[in-house]
Amino acid sequence: MNLLMQIKKILSIFLITSSLSIAETIPALPLLPALPPGTNTDTIVPSLPNQDEVNSETGKIRKLLKNTTVMLEAQVKVSVPLEIISDVDIETLVVDDEKLEIPFDIELNKEPDIKDYYRIKYSENNIDIDKDGQIDTVIYSPEFLNTRIVEDNIVSIDGSKISKEGTHKKKIYMTIEVKE
Repeated sequence: MNLLMQIKKILSIFLITSSLSIAETIPALPLLPALPPGTNTDTIVPSLPNQDEVNSETGKIRKLLKNTTVMLEAQVKVSVPLEIISDVDIETLVVDDEKLEIPFDIELNKEPDIKDYYRIKYSENNIDIDKDGQIDTVIYSPEFLNTRIVEDNIVSIDGSKISKEGTHKKKIYMTIEVKE
């Protein structure tokens, strides 16, 4: 049994070494063309071995077959979402039945890349600021966002519908939605 195991080991070692000796080397990729002008050519490329190497422990020589440097260029497309970057604080004094129209601007982080596609959406457009059951404040905005700074936004306040005297505060959230 032992002799049979040794013969199998010797046969497998023979098969492995014979298959390695007849294996072909894979040719290296051809050199890439030079980078176009204007790209960064200050990149430090580490040097590659250019001669055979001798292992100091075993004394075996590692034969250098081919030496090739490959330079790659990567391009990345970055997409930045459209965002509102301005906060709007409106403070006003309403006297008696006064009707006010207060203009305000909304600033976006960039100009929309598609025209007539993005809209501004408020958490509330029609507001009962004094909570008496009557809509007294309305927010108007253009239908679409087509510029970086969106003008023509108006807060309209009808003082005749405000029945409770005092300071009234309301927080409204703005988001961007797409036309669908």
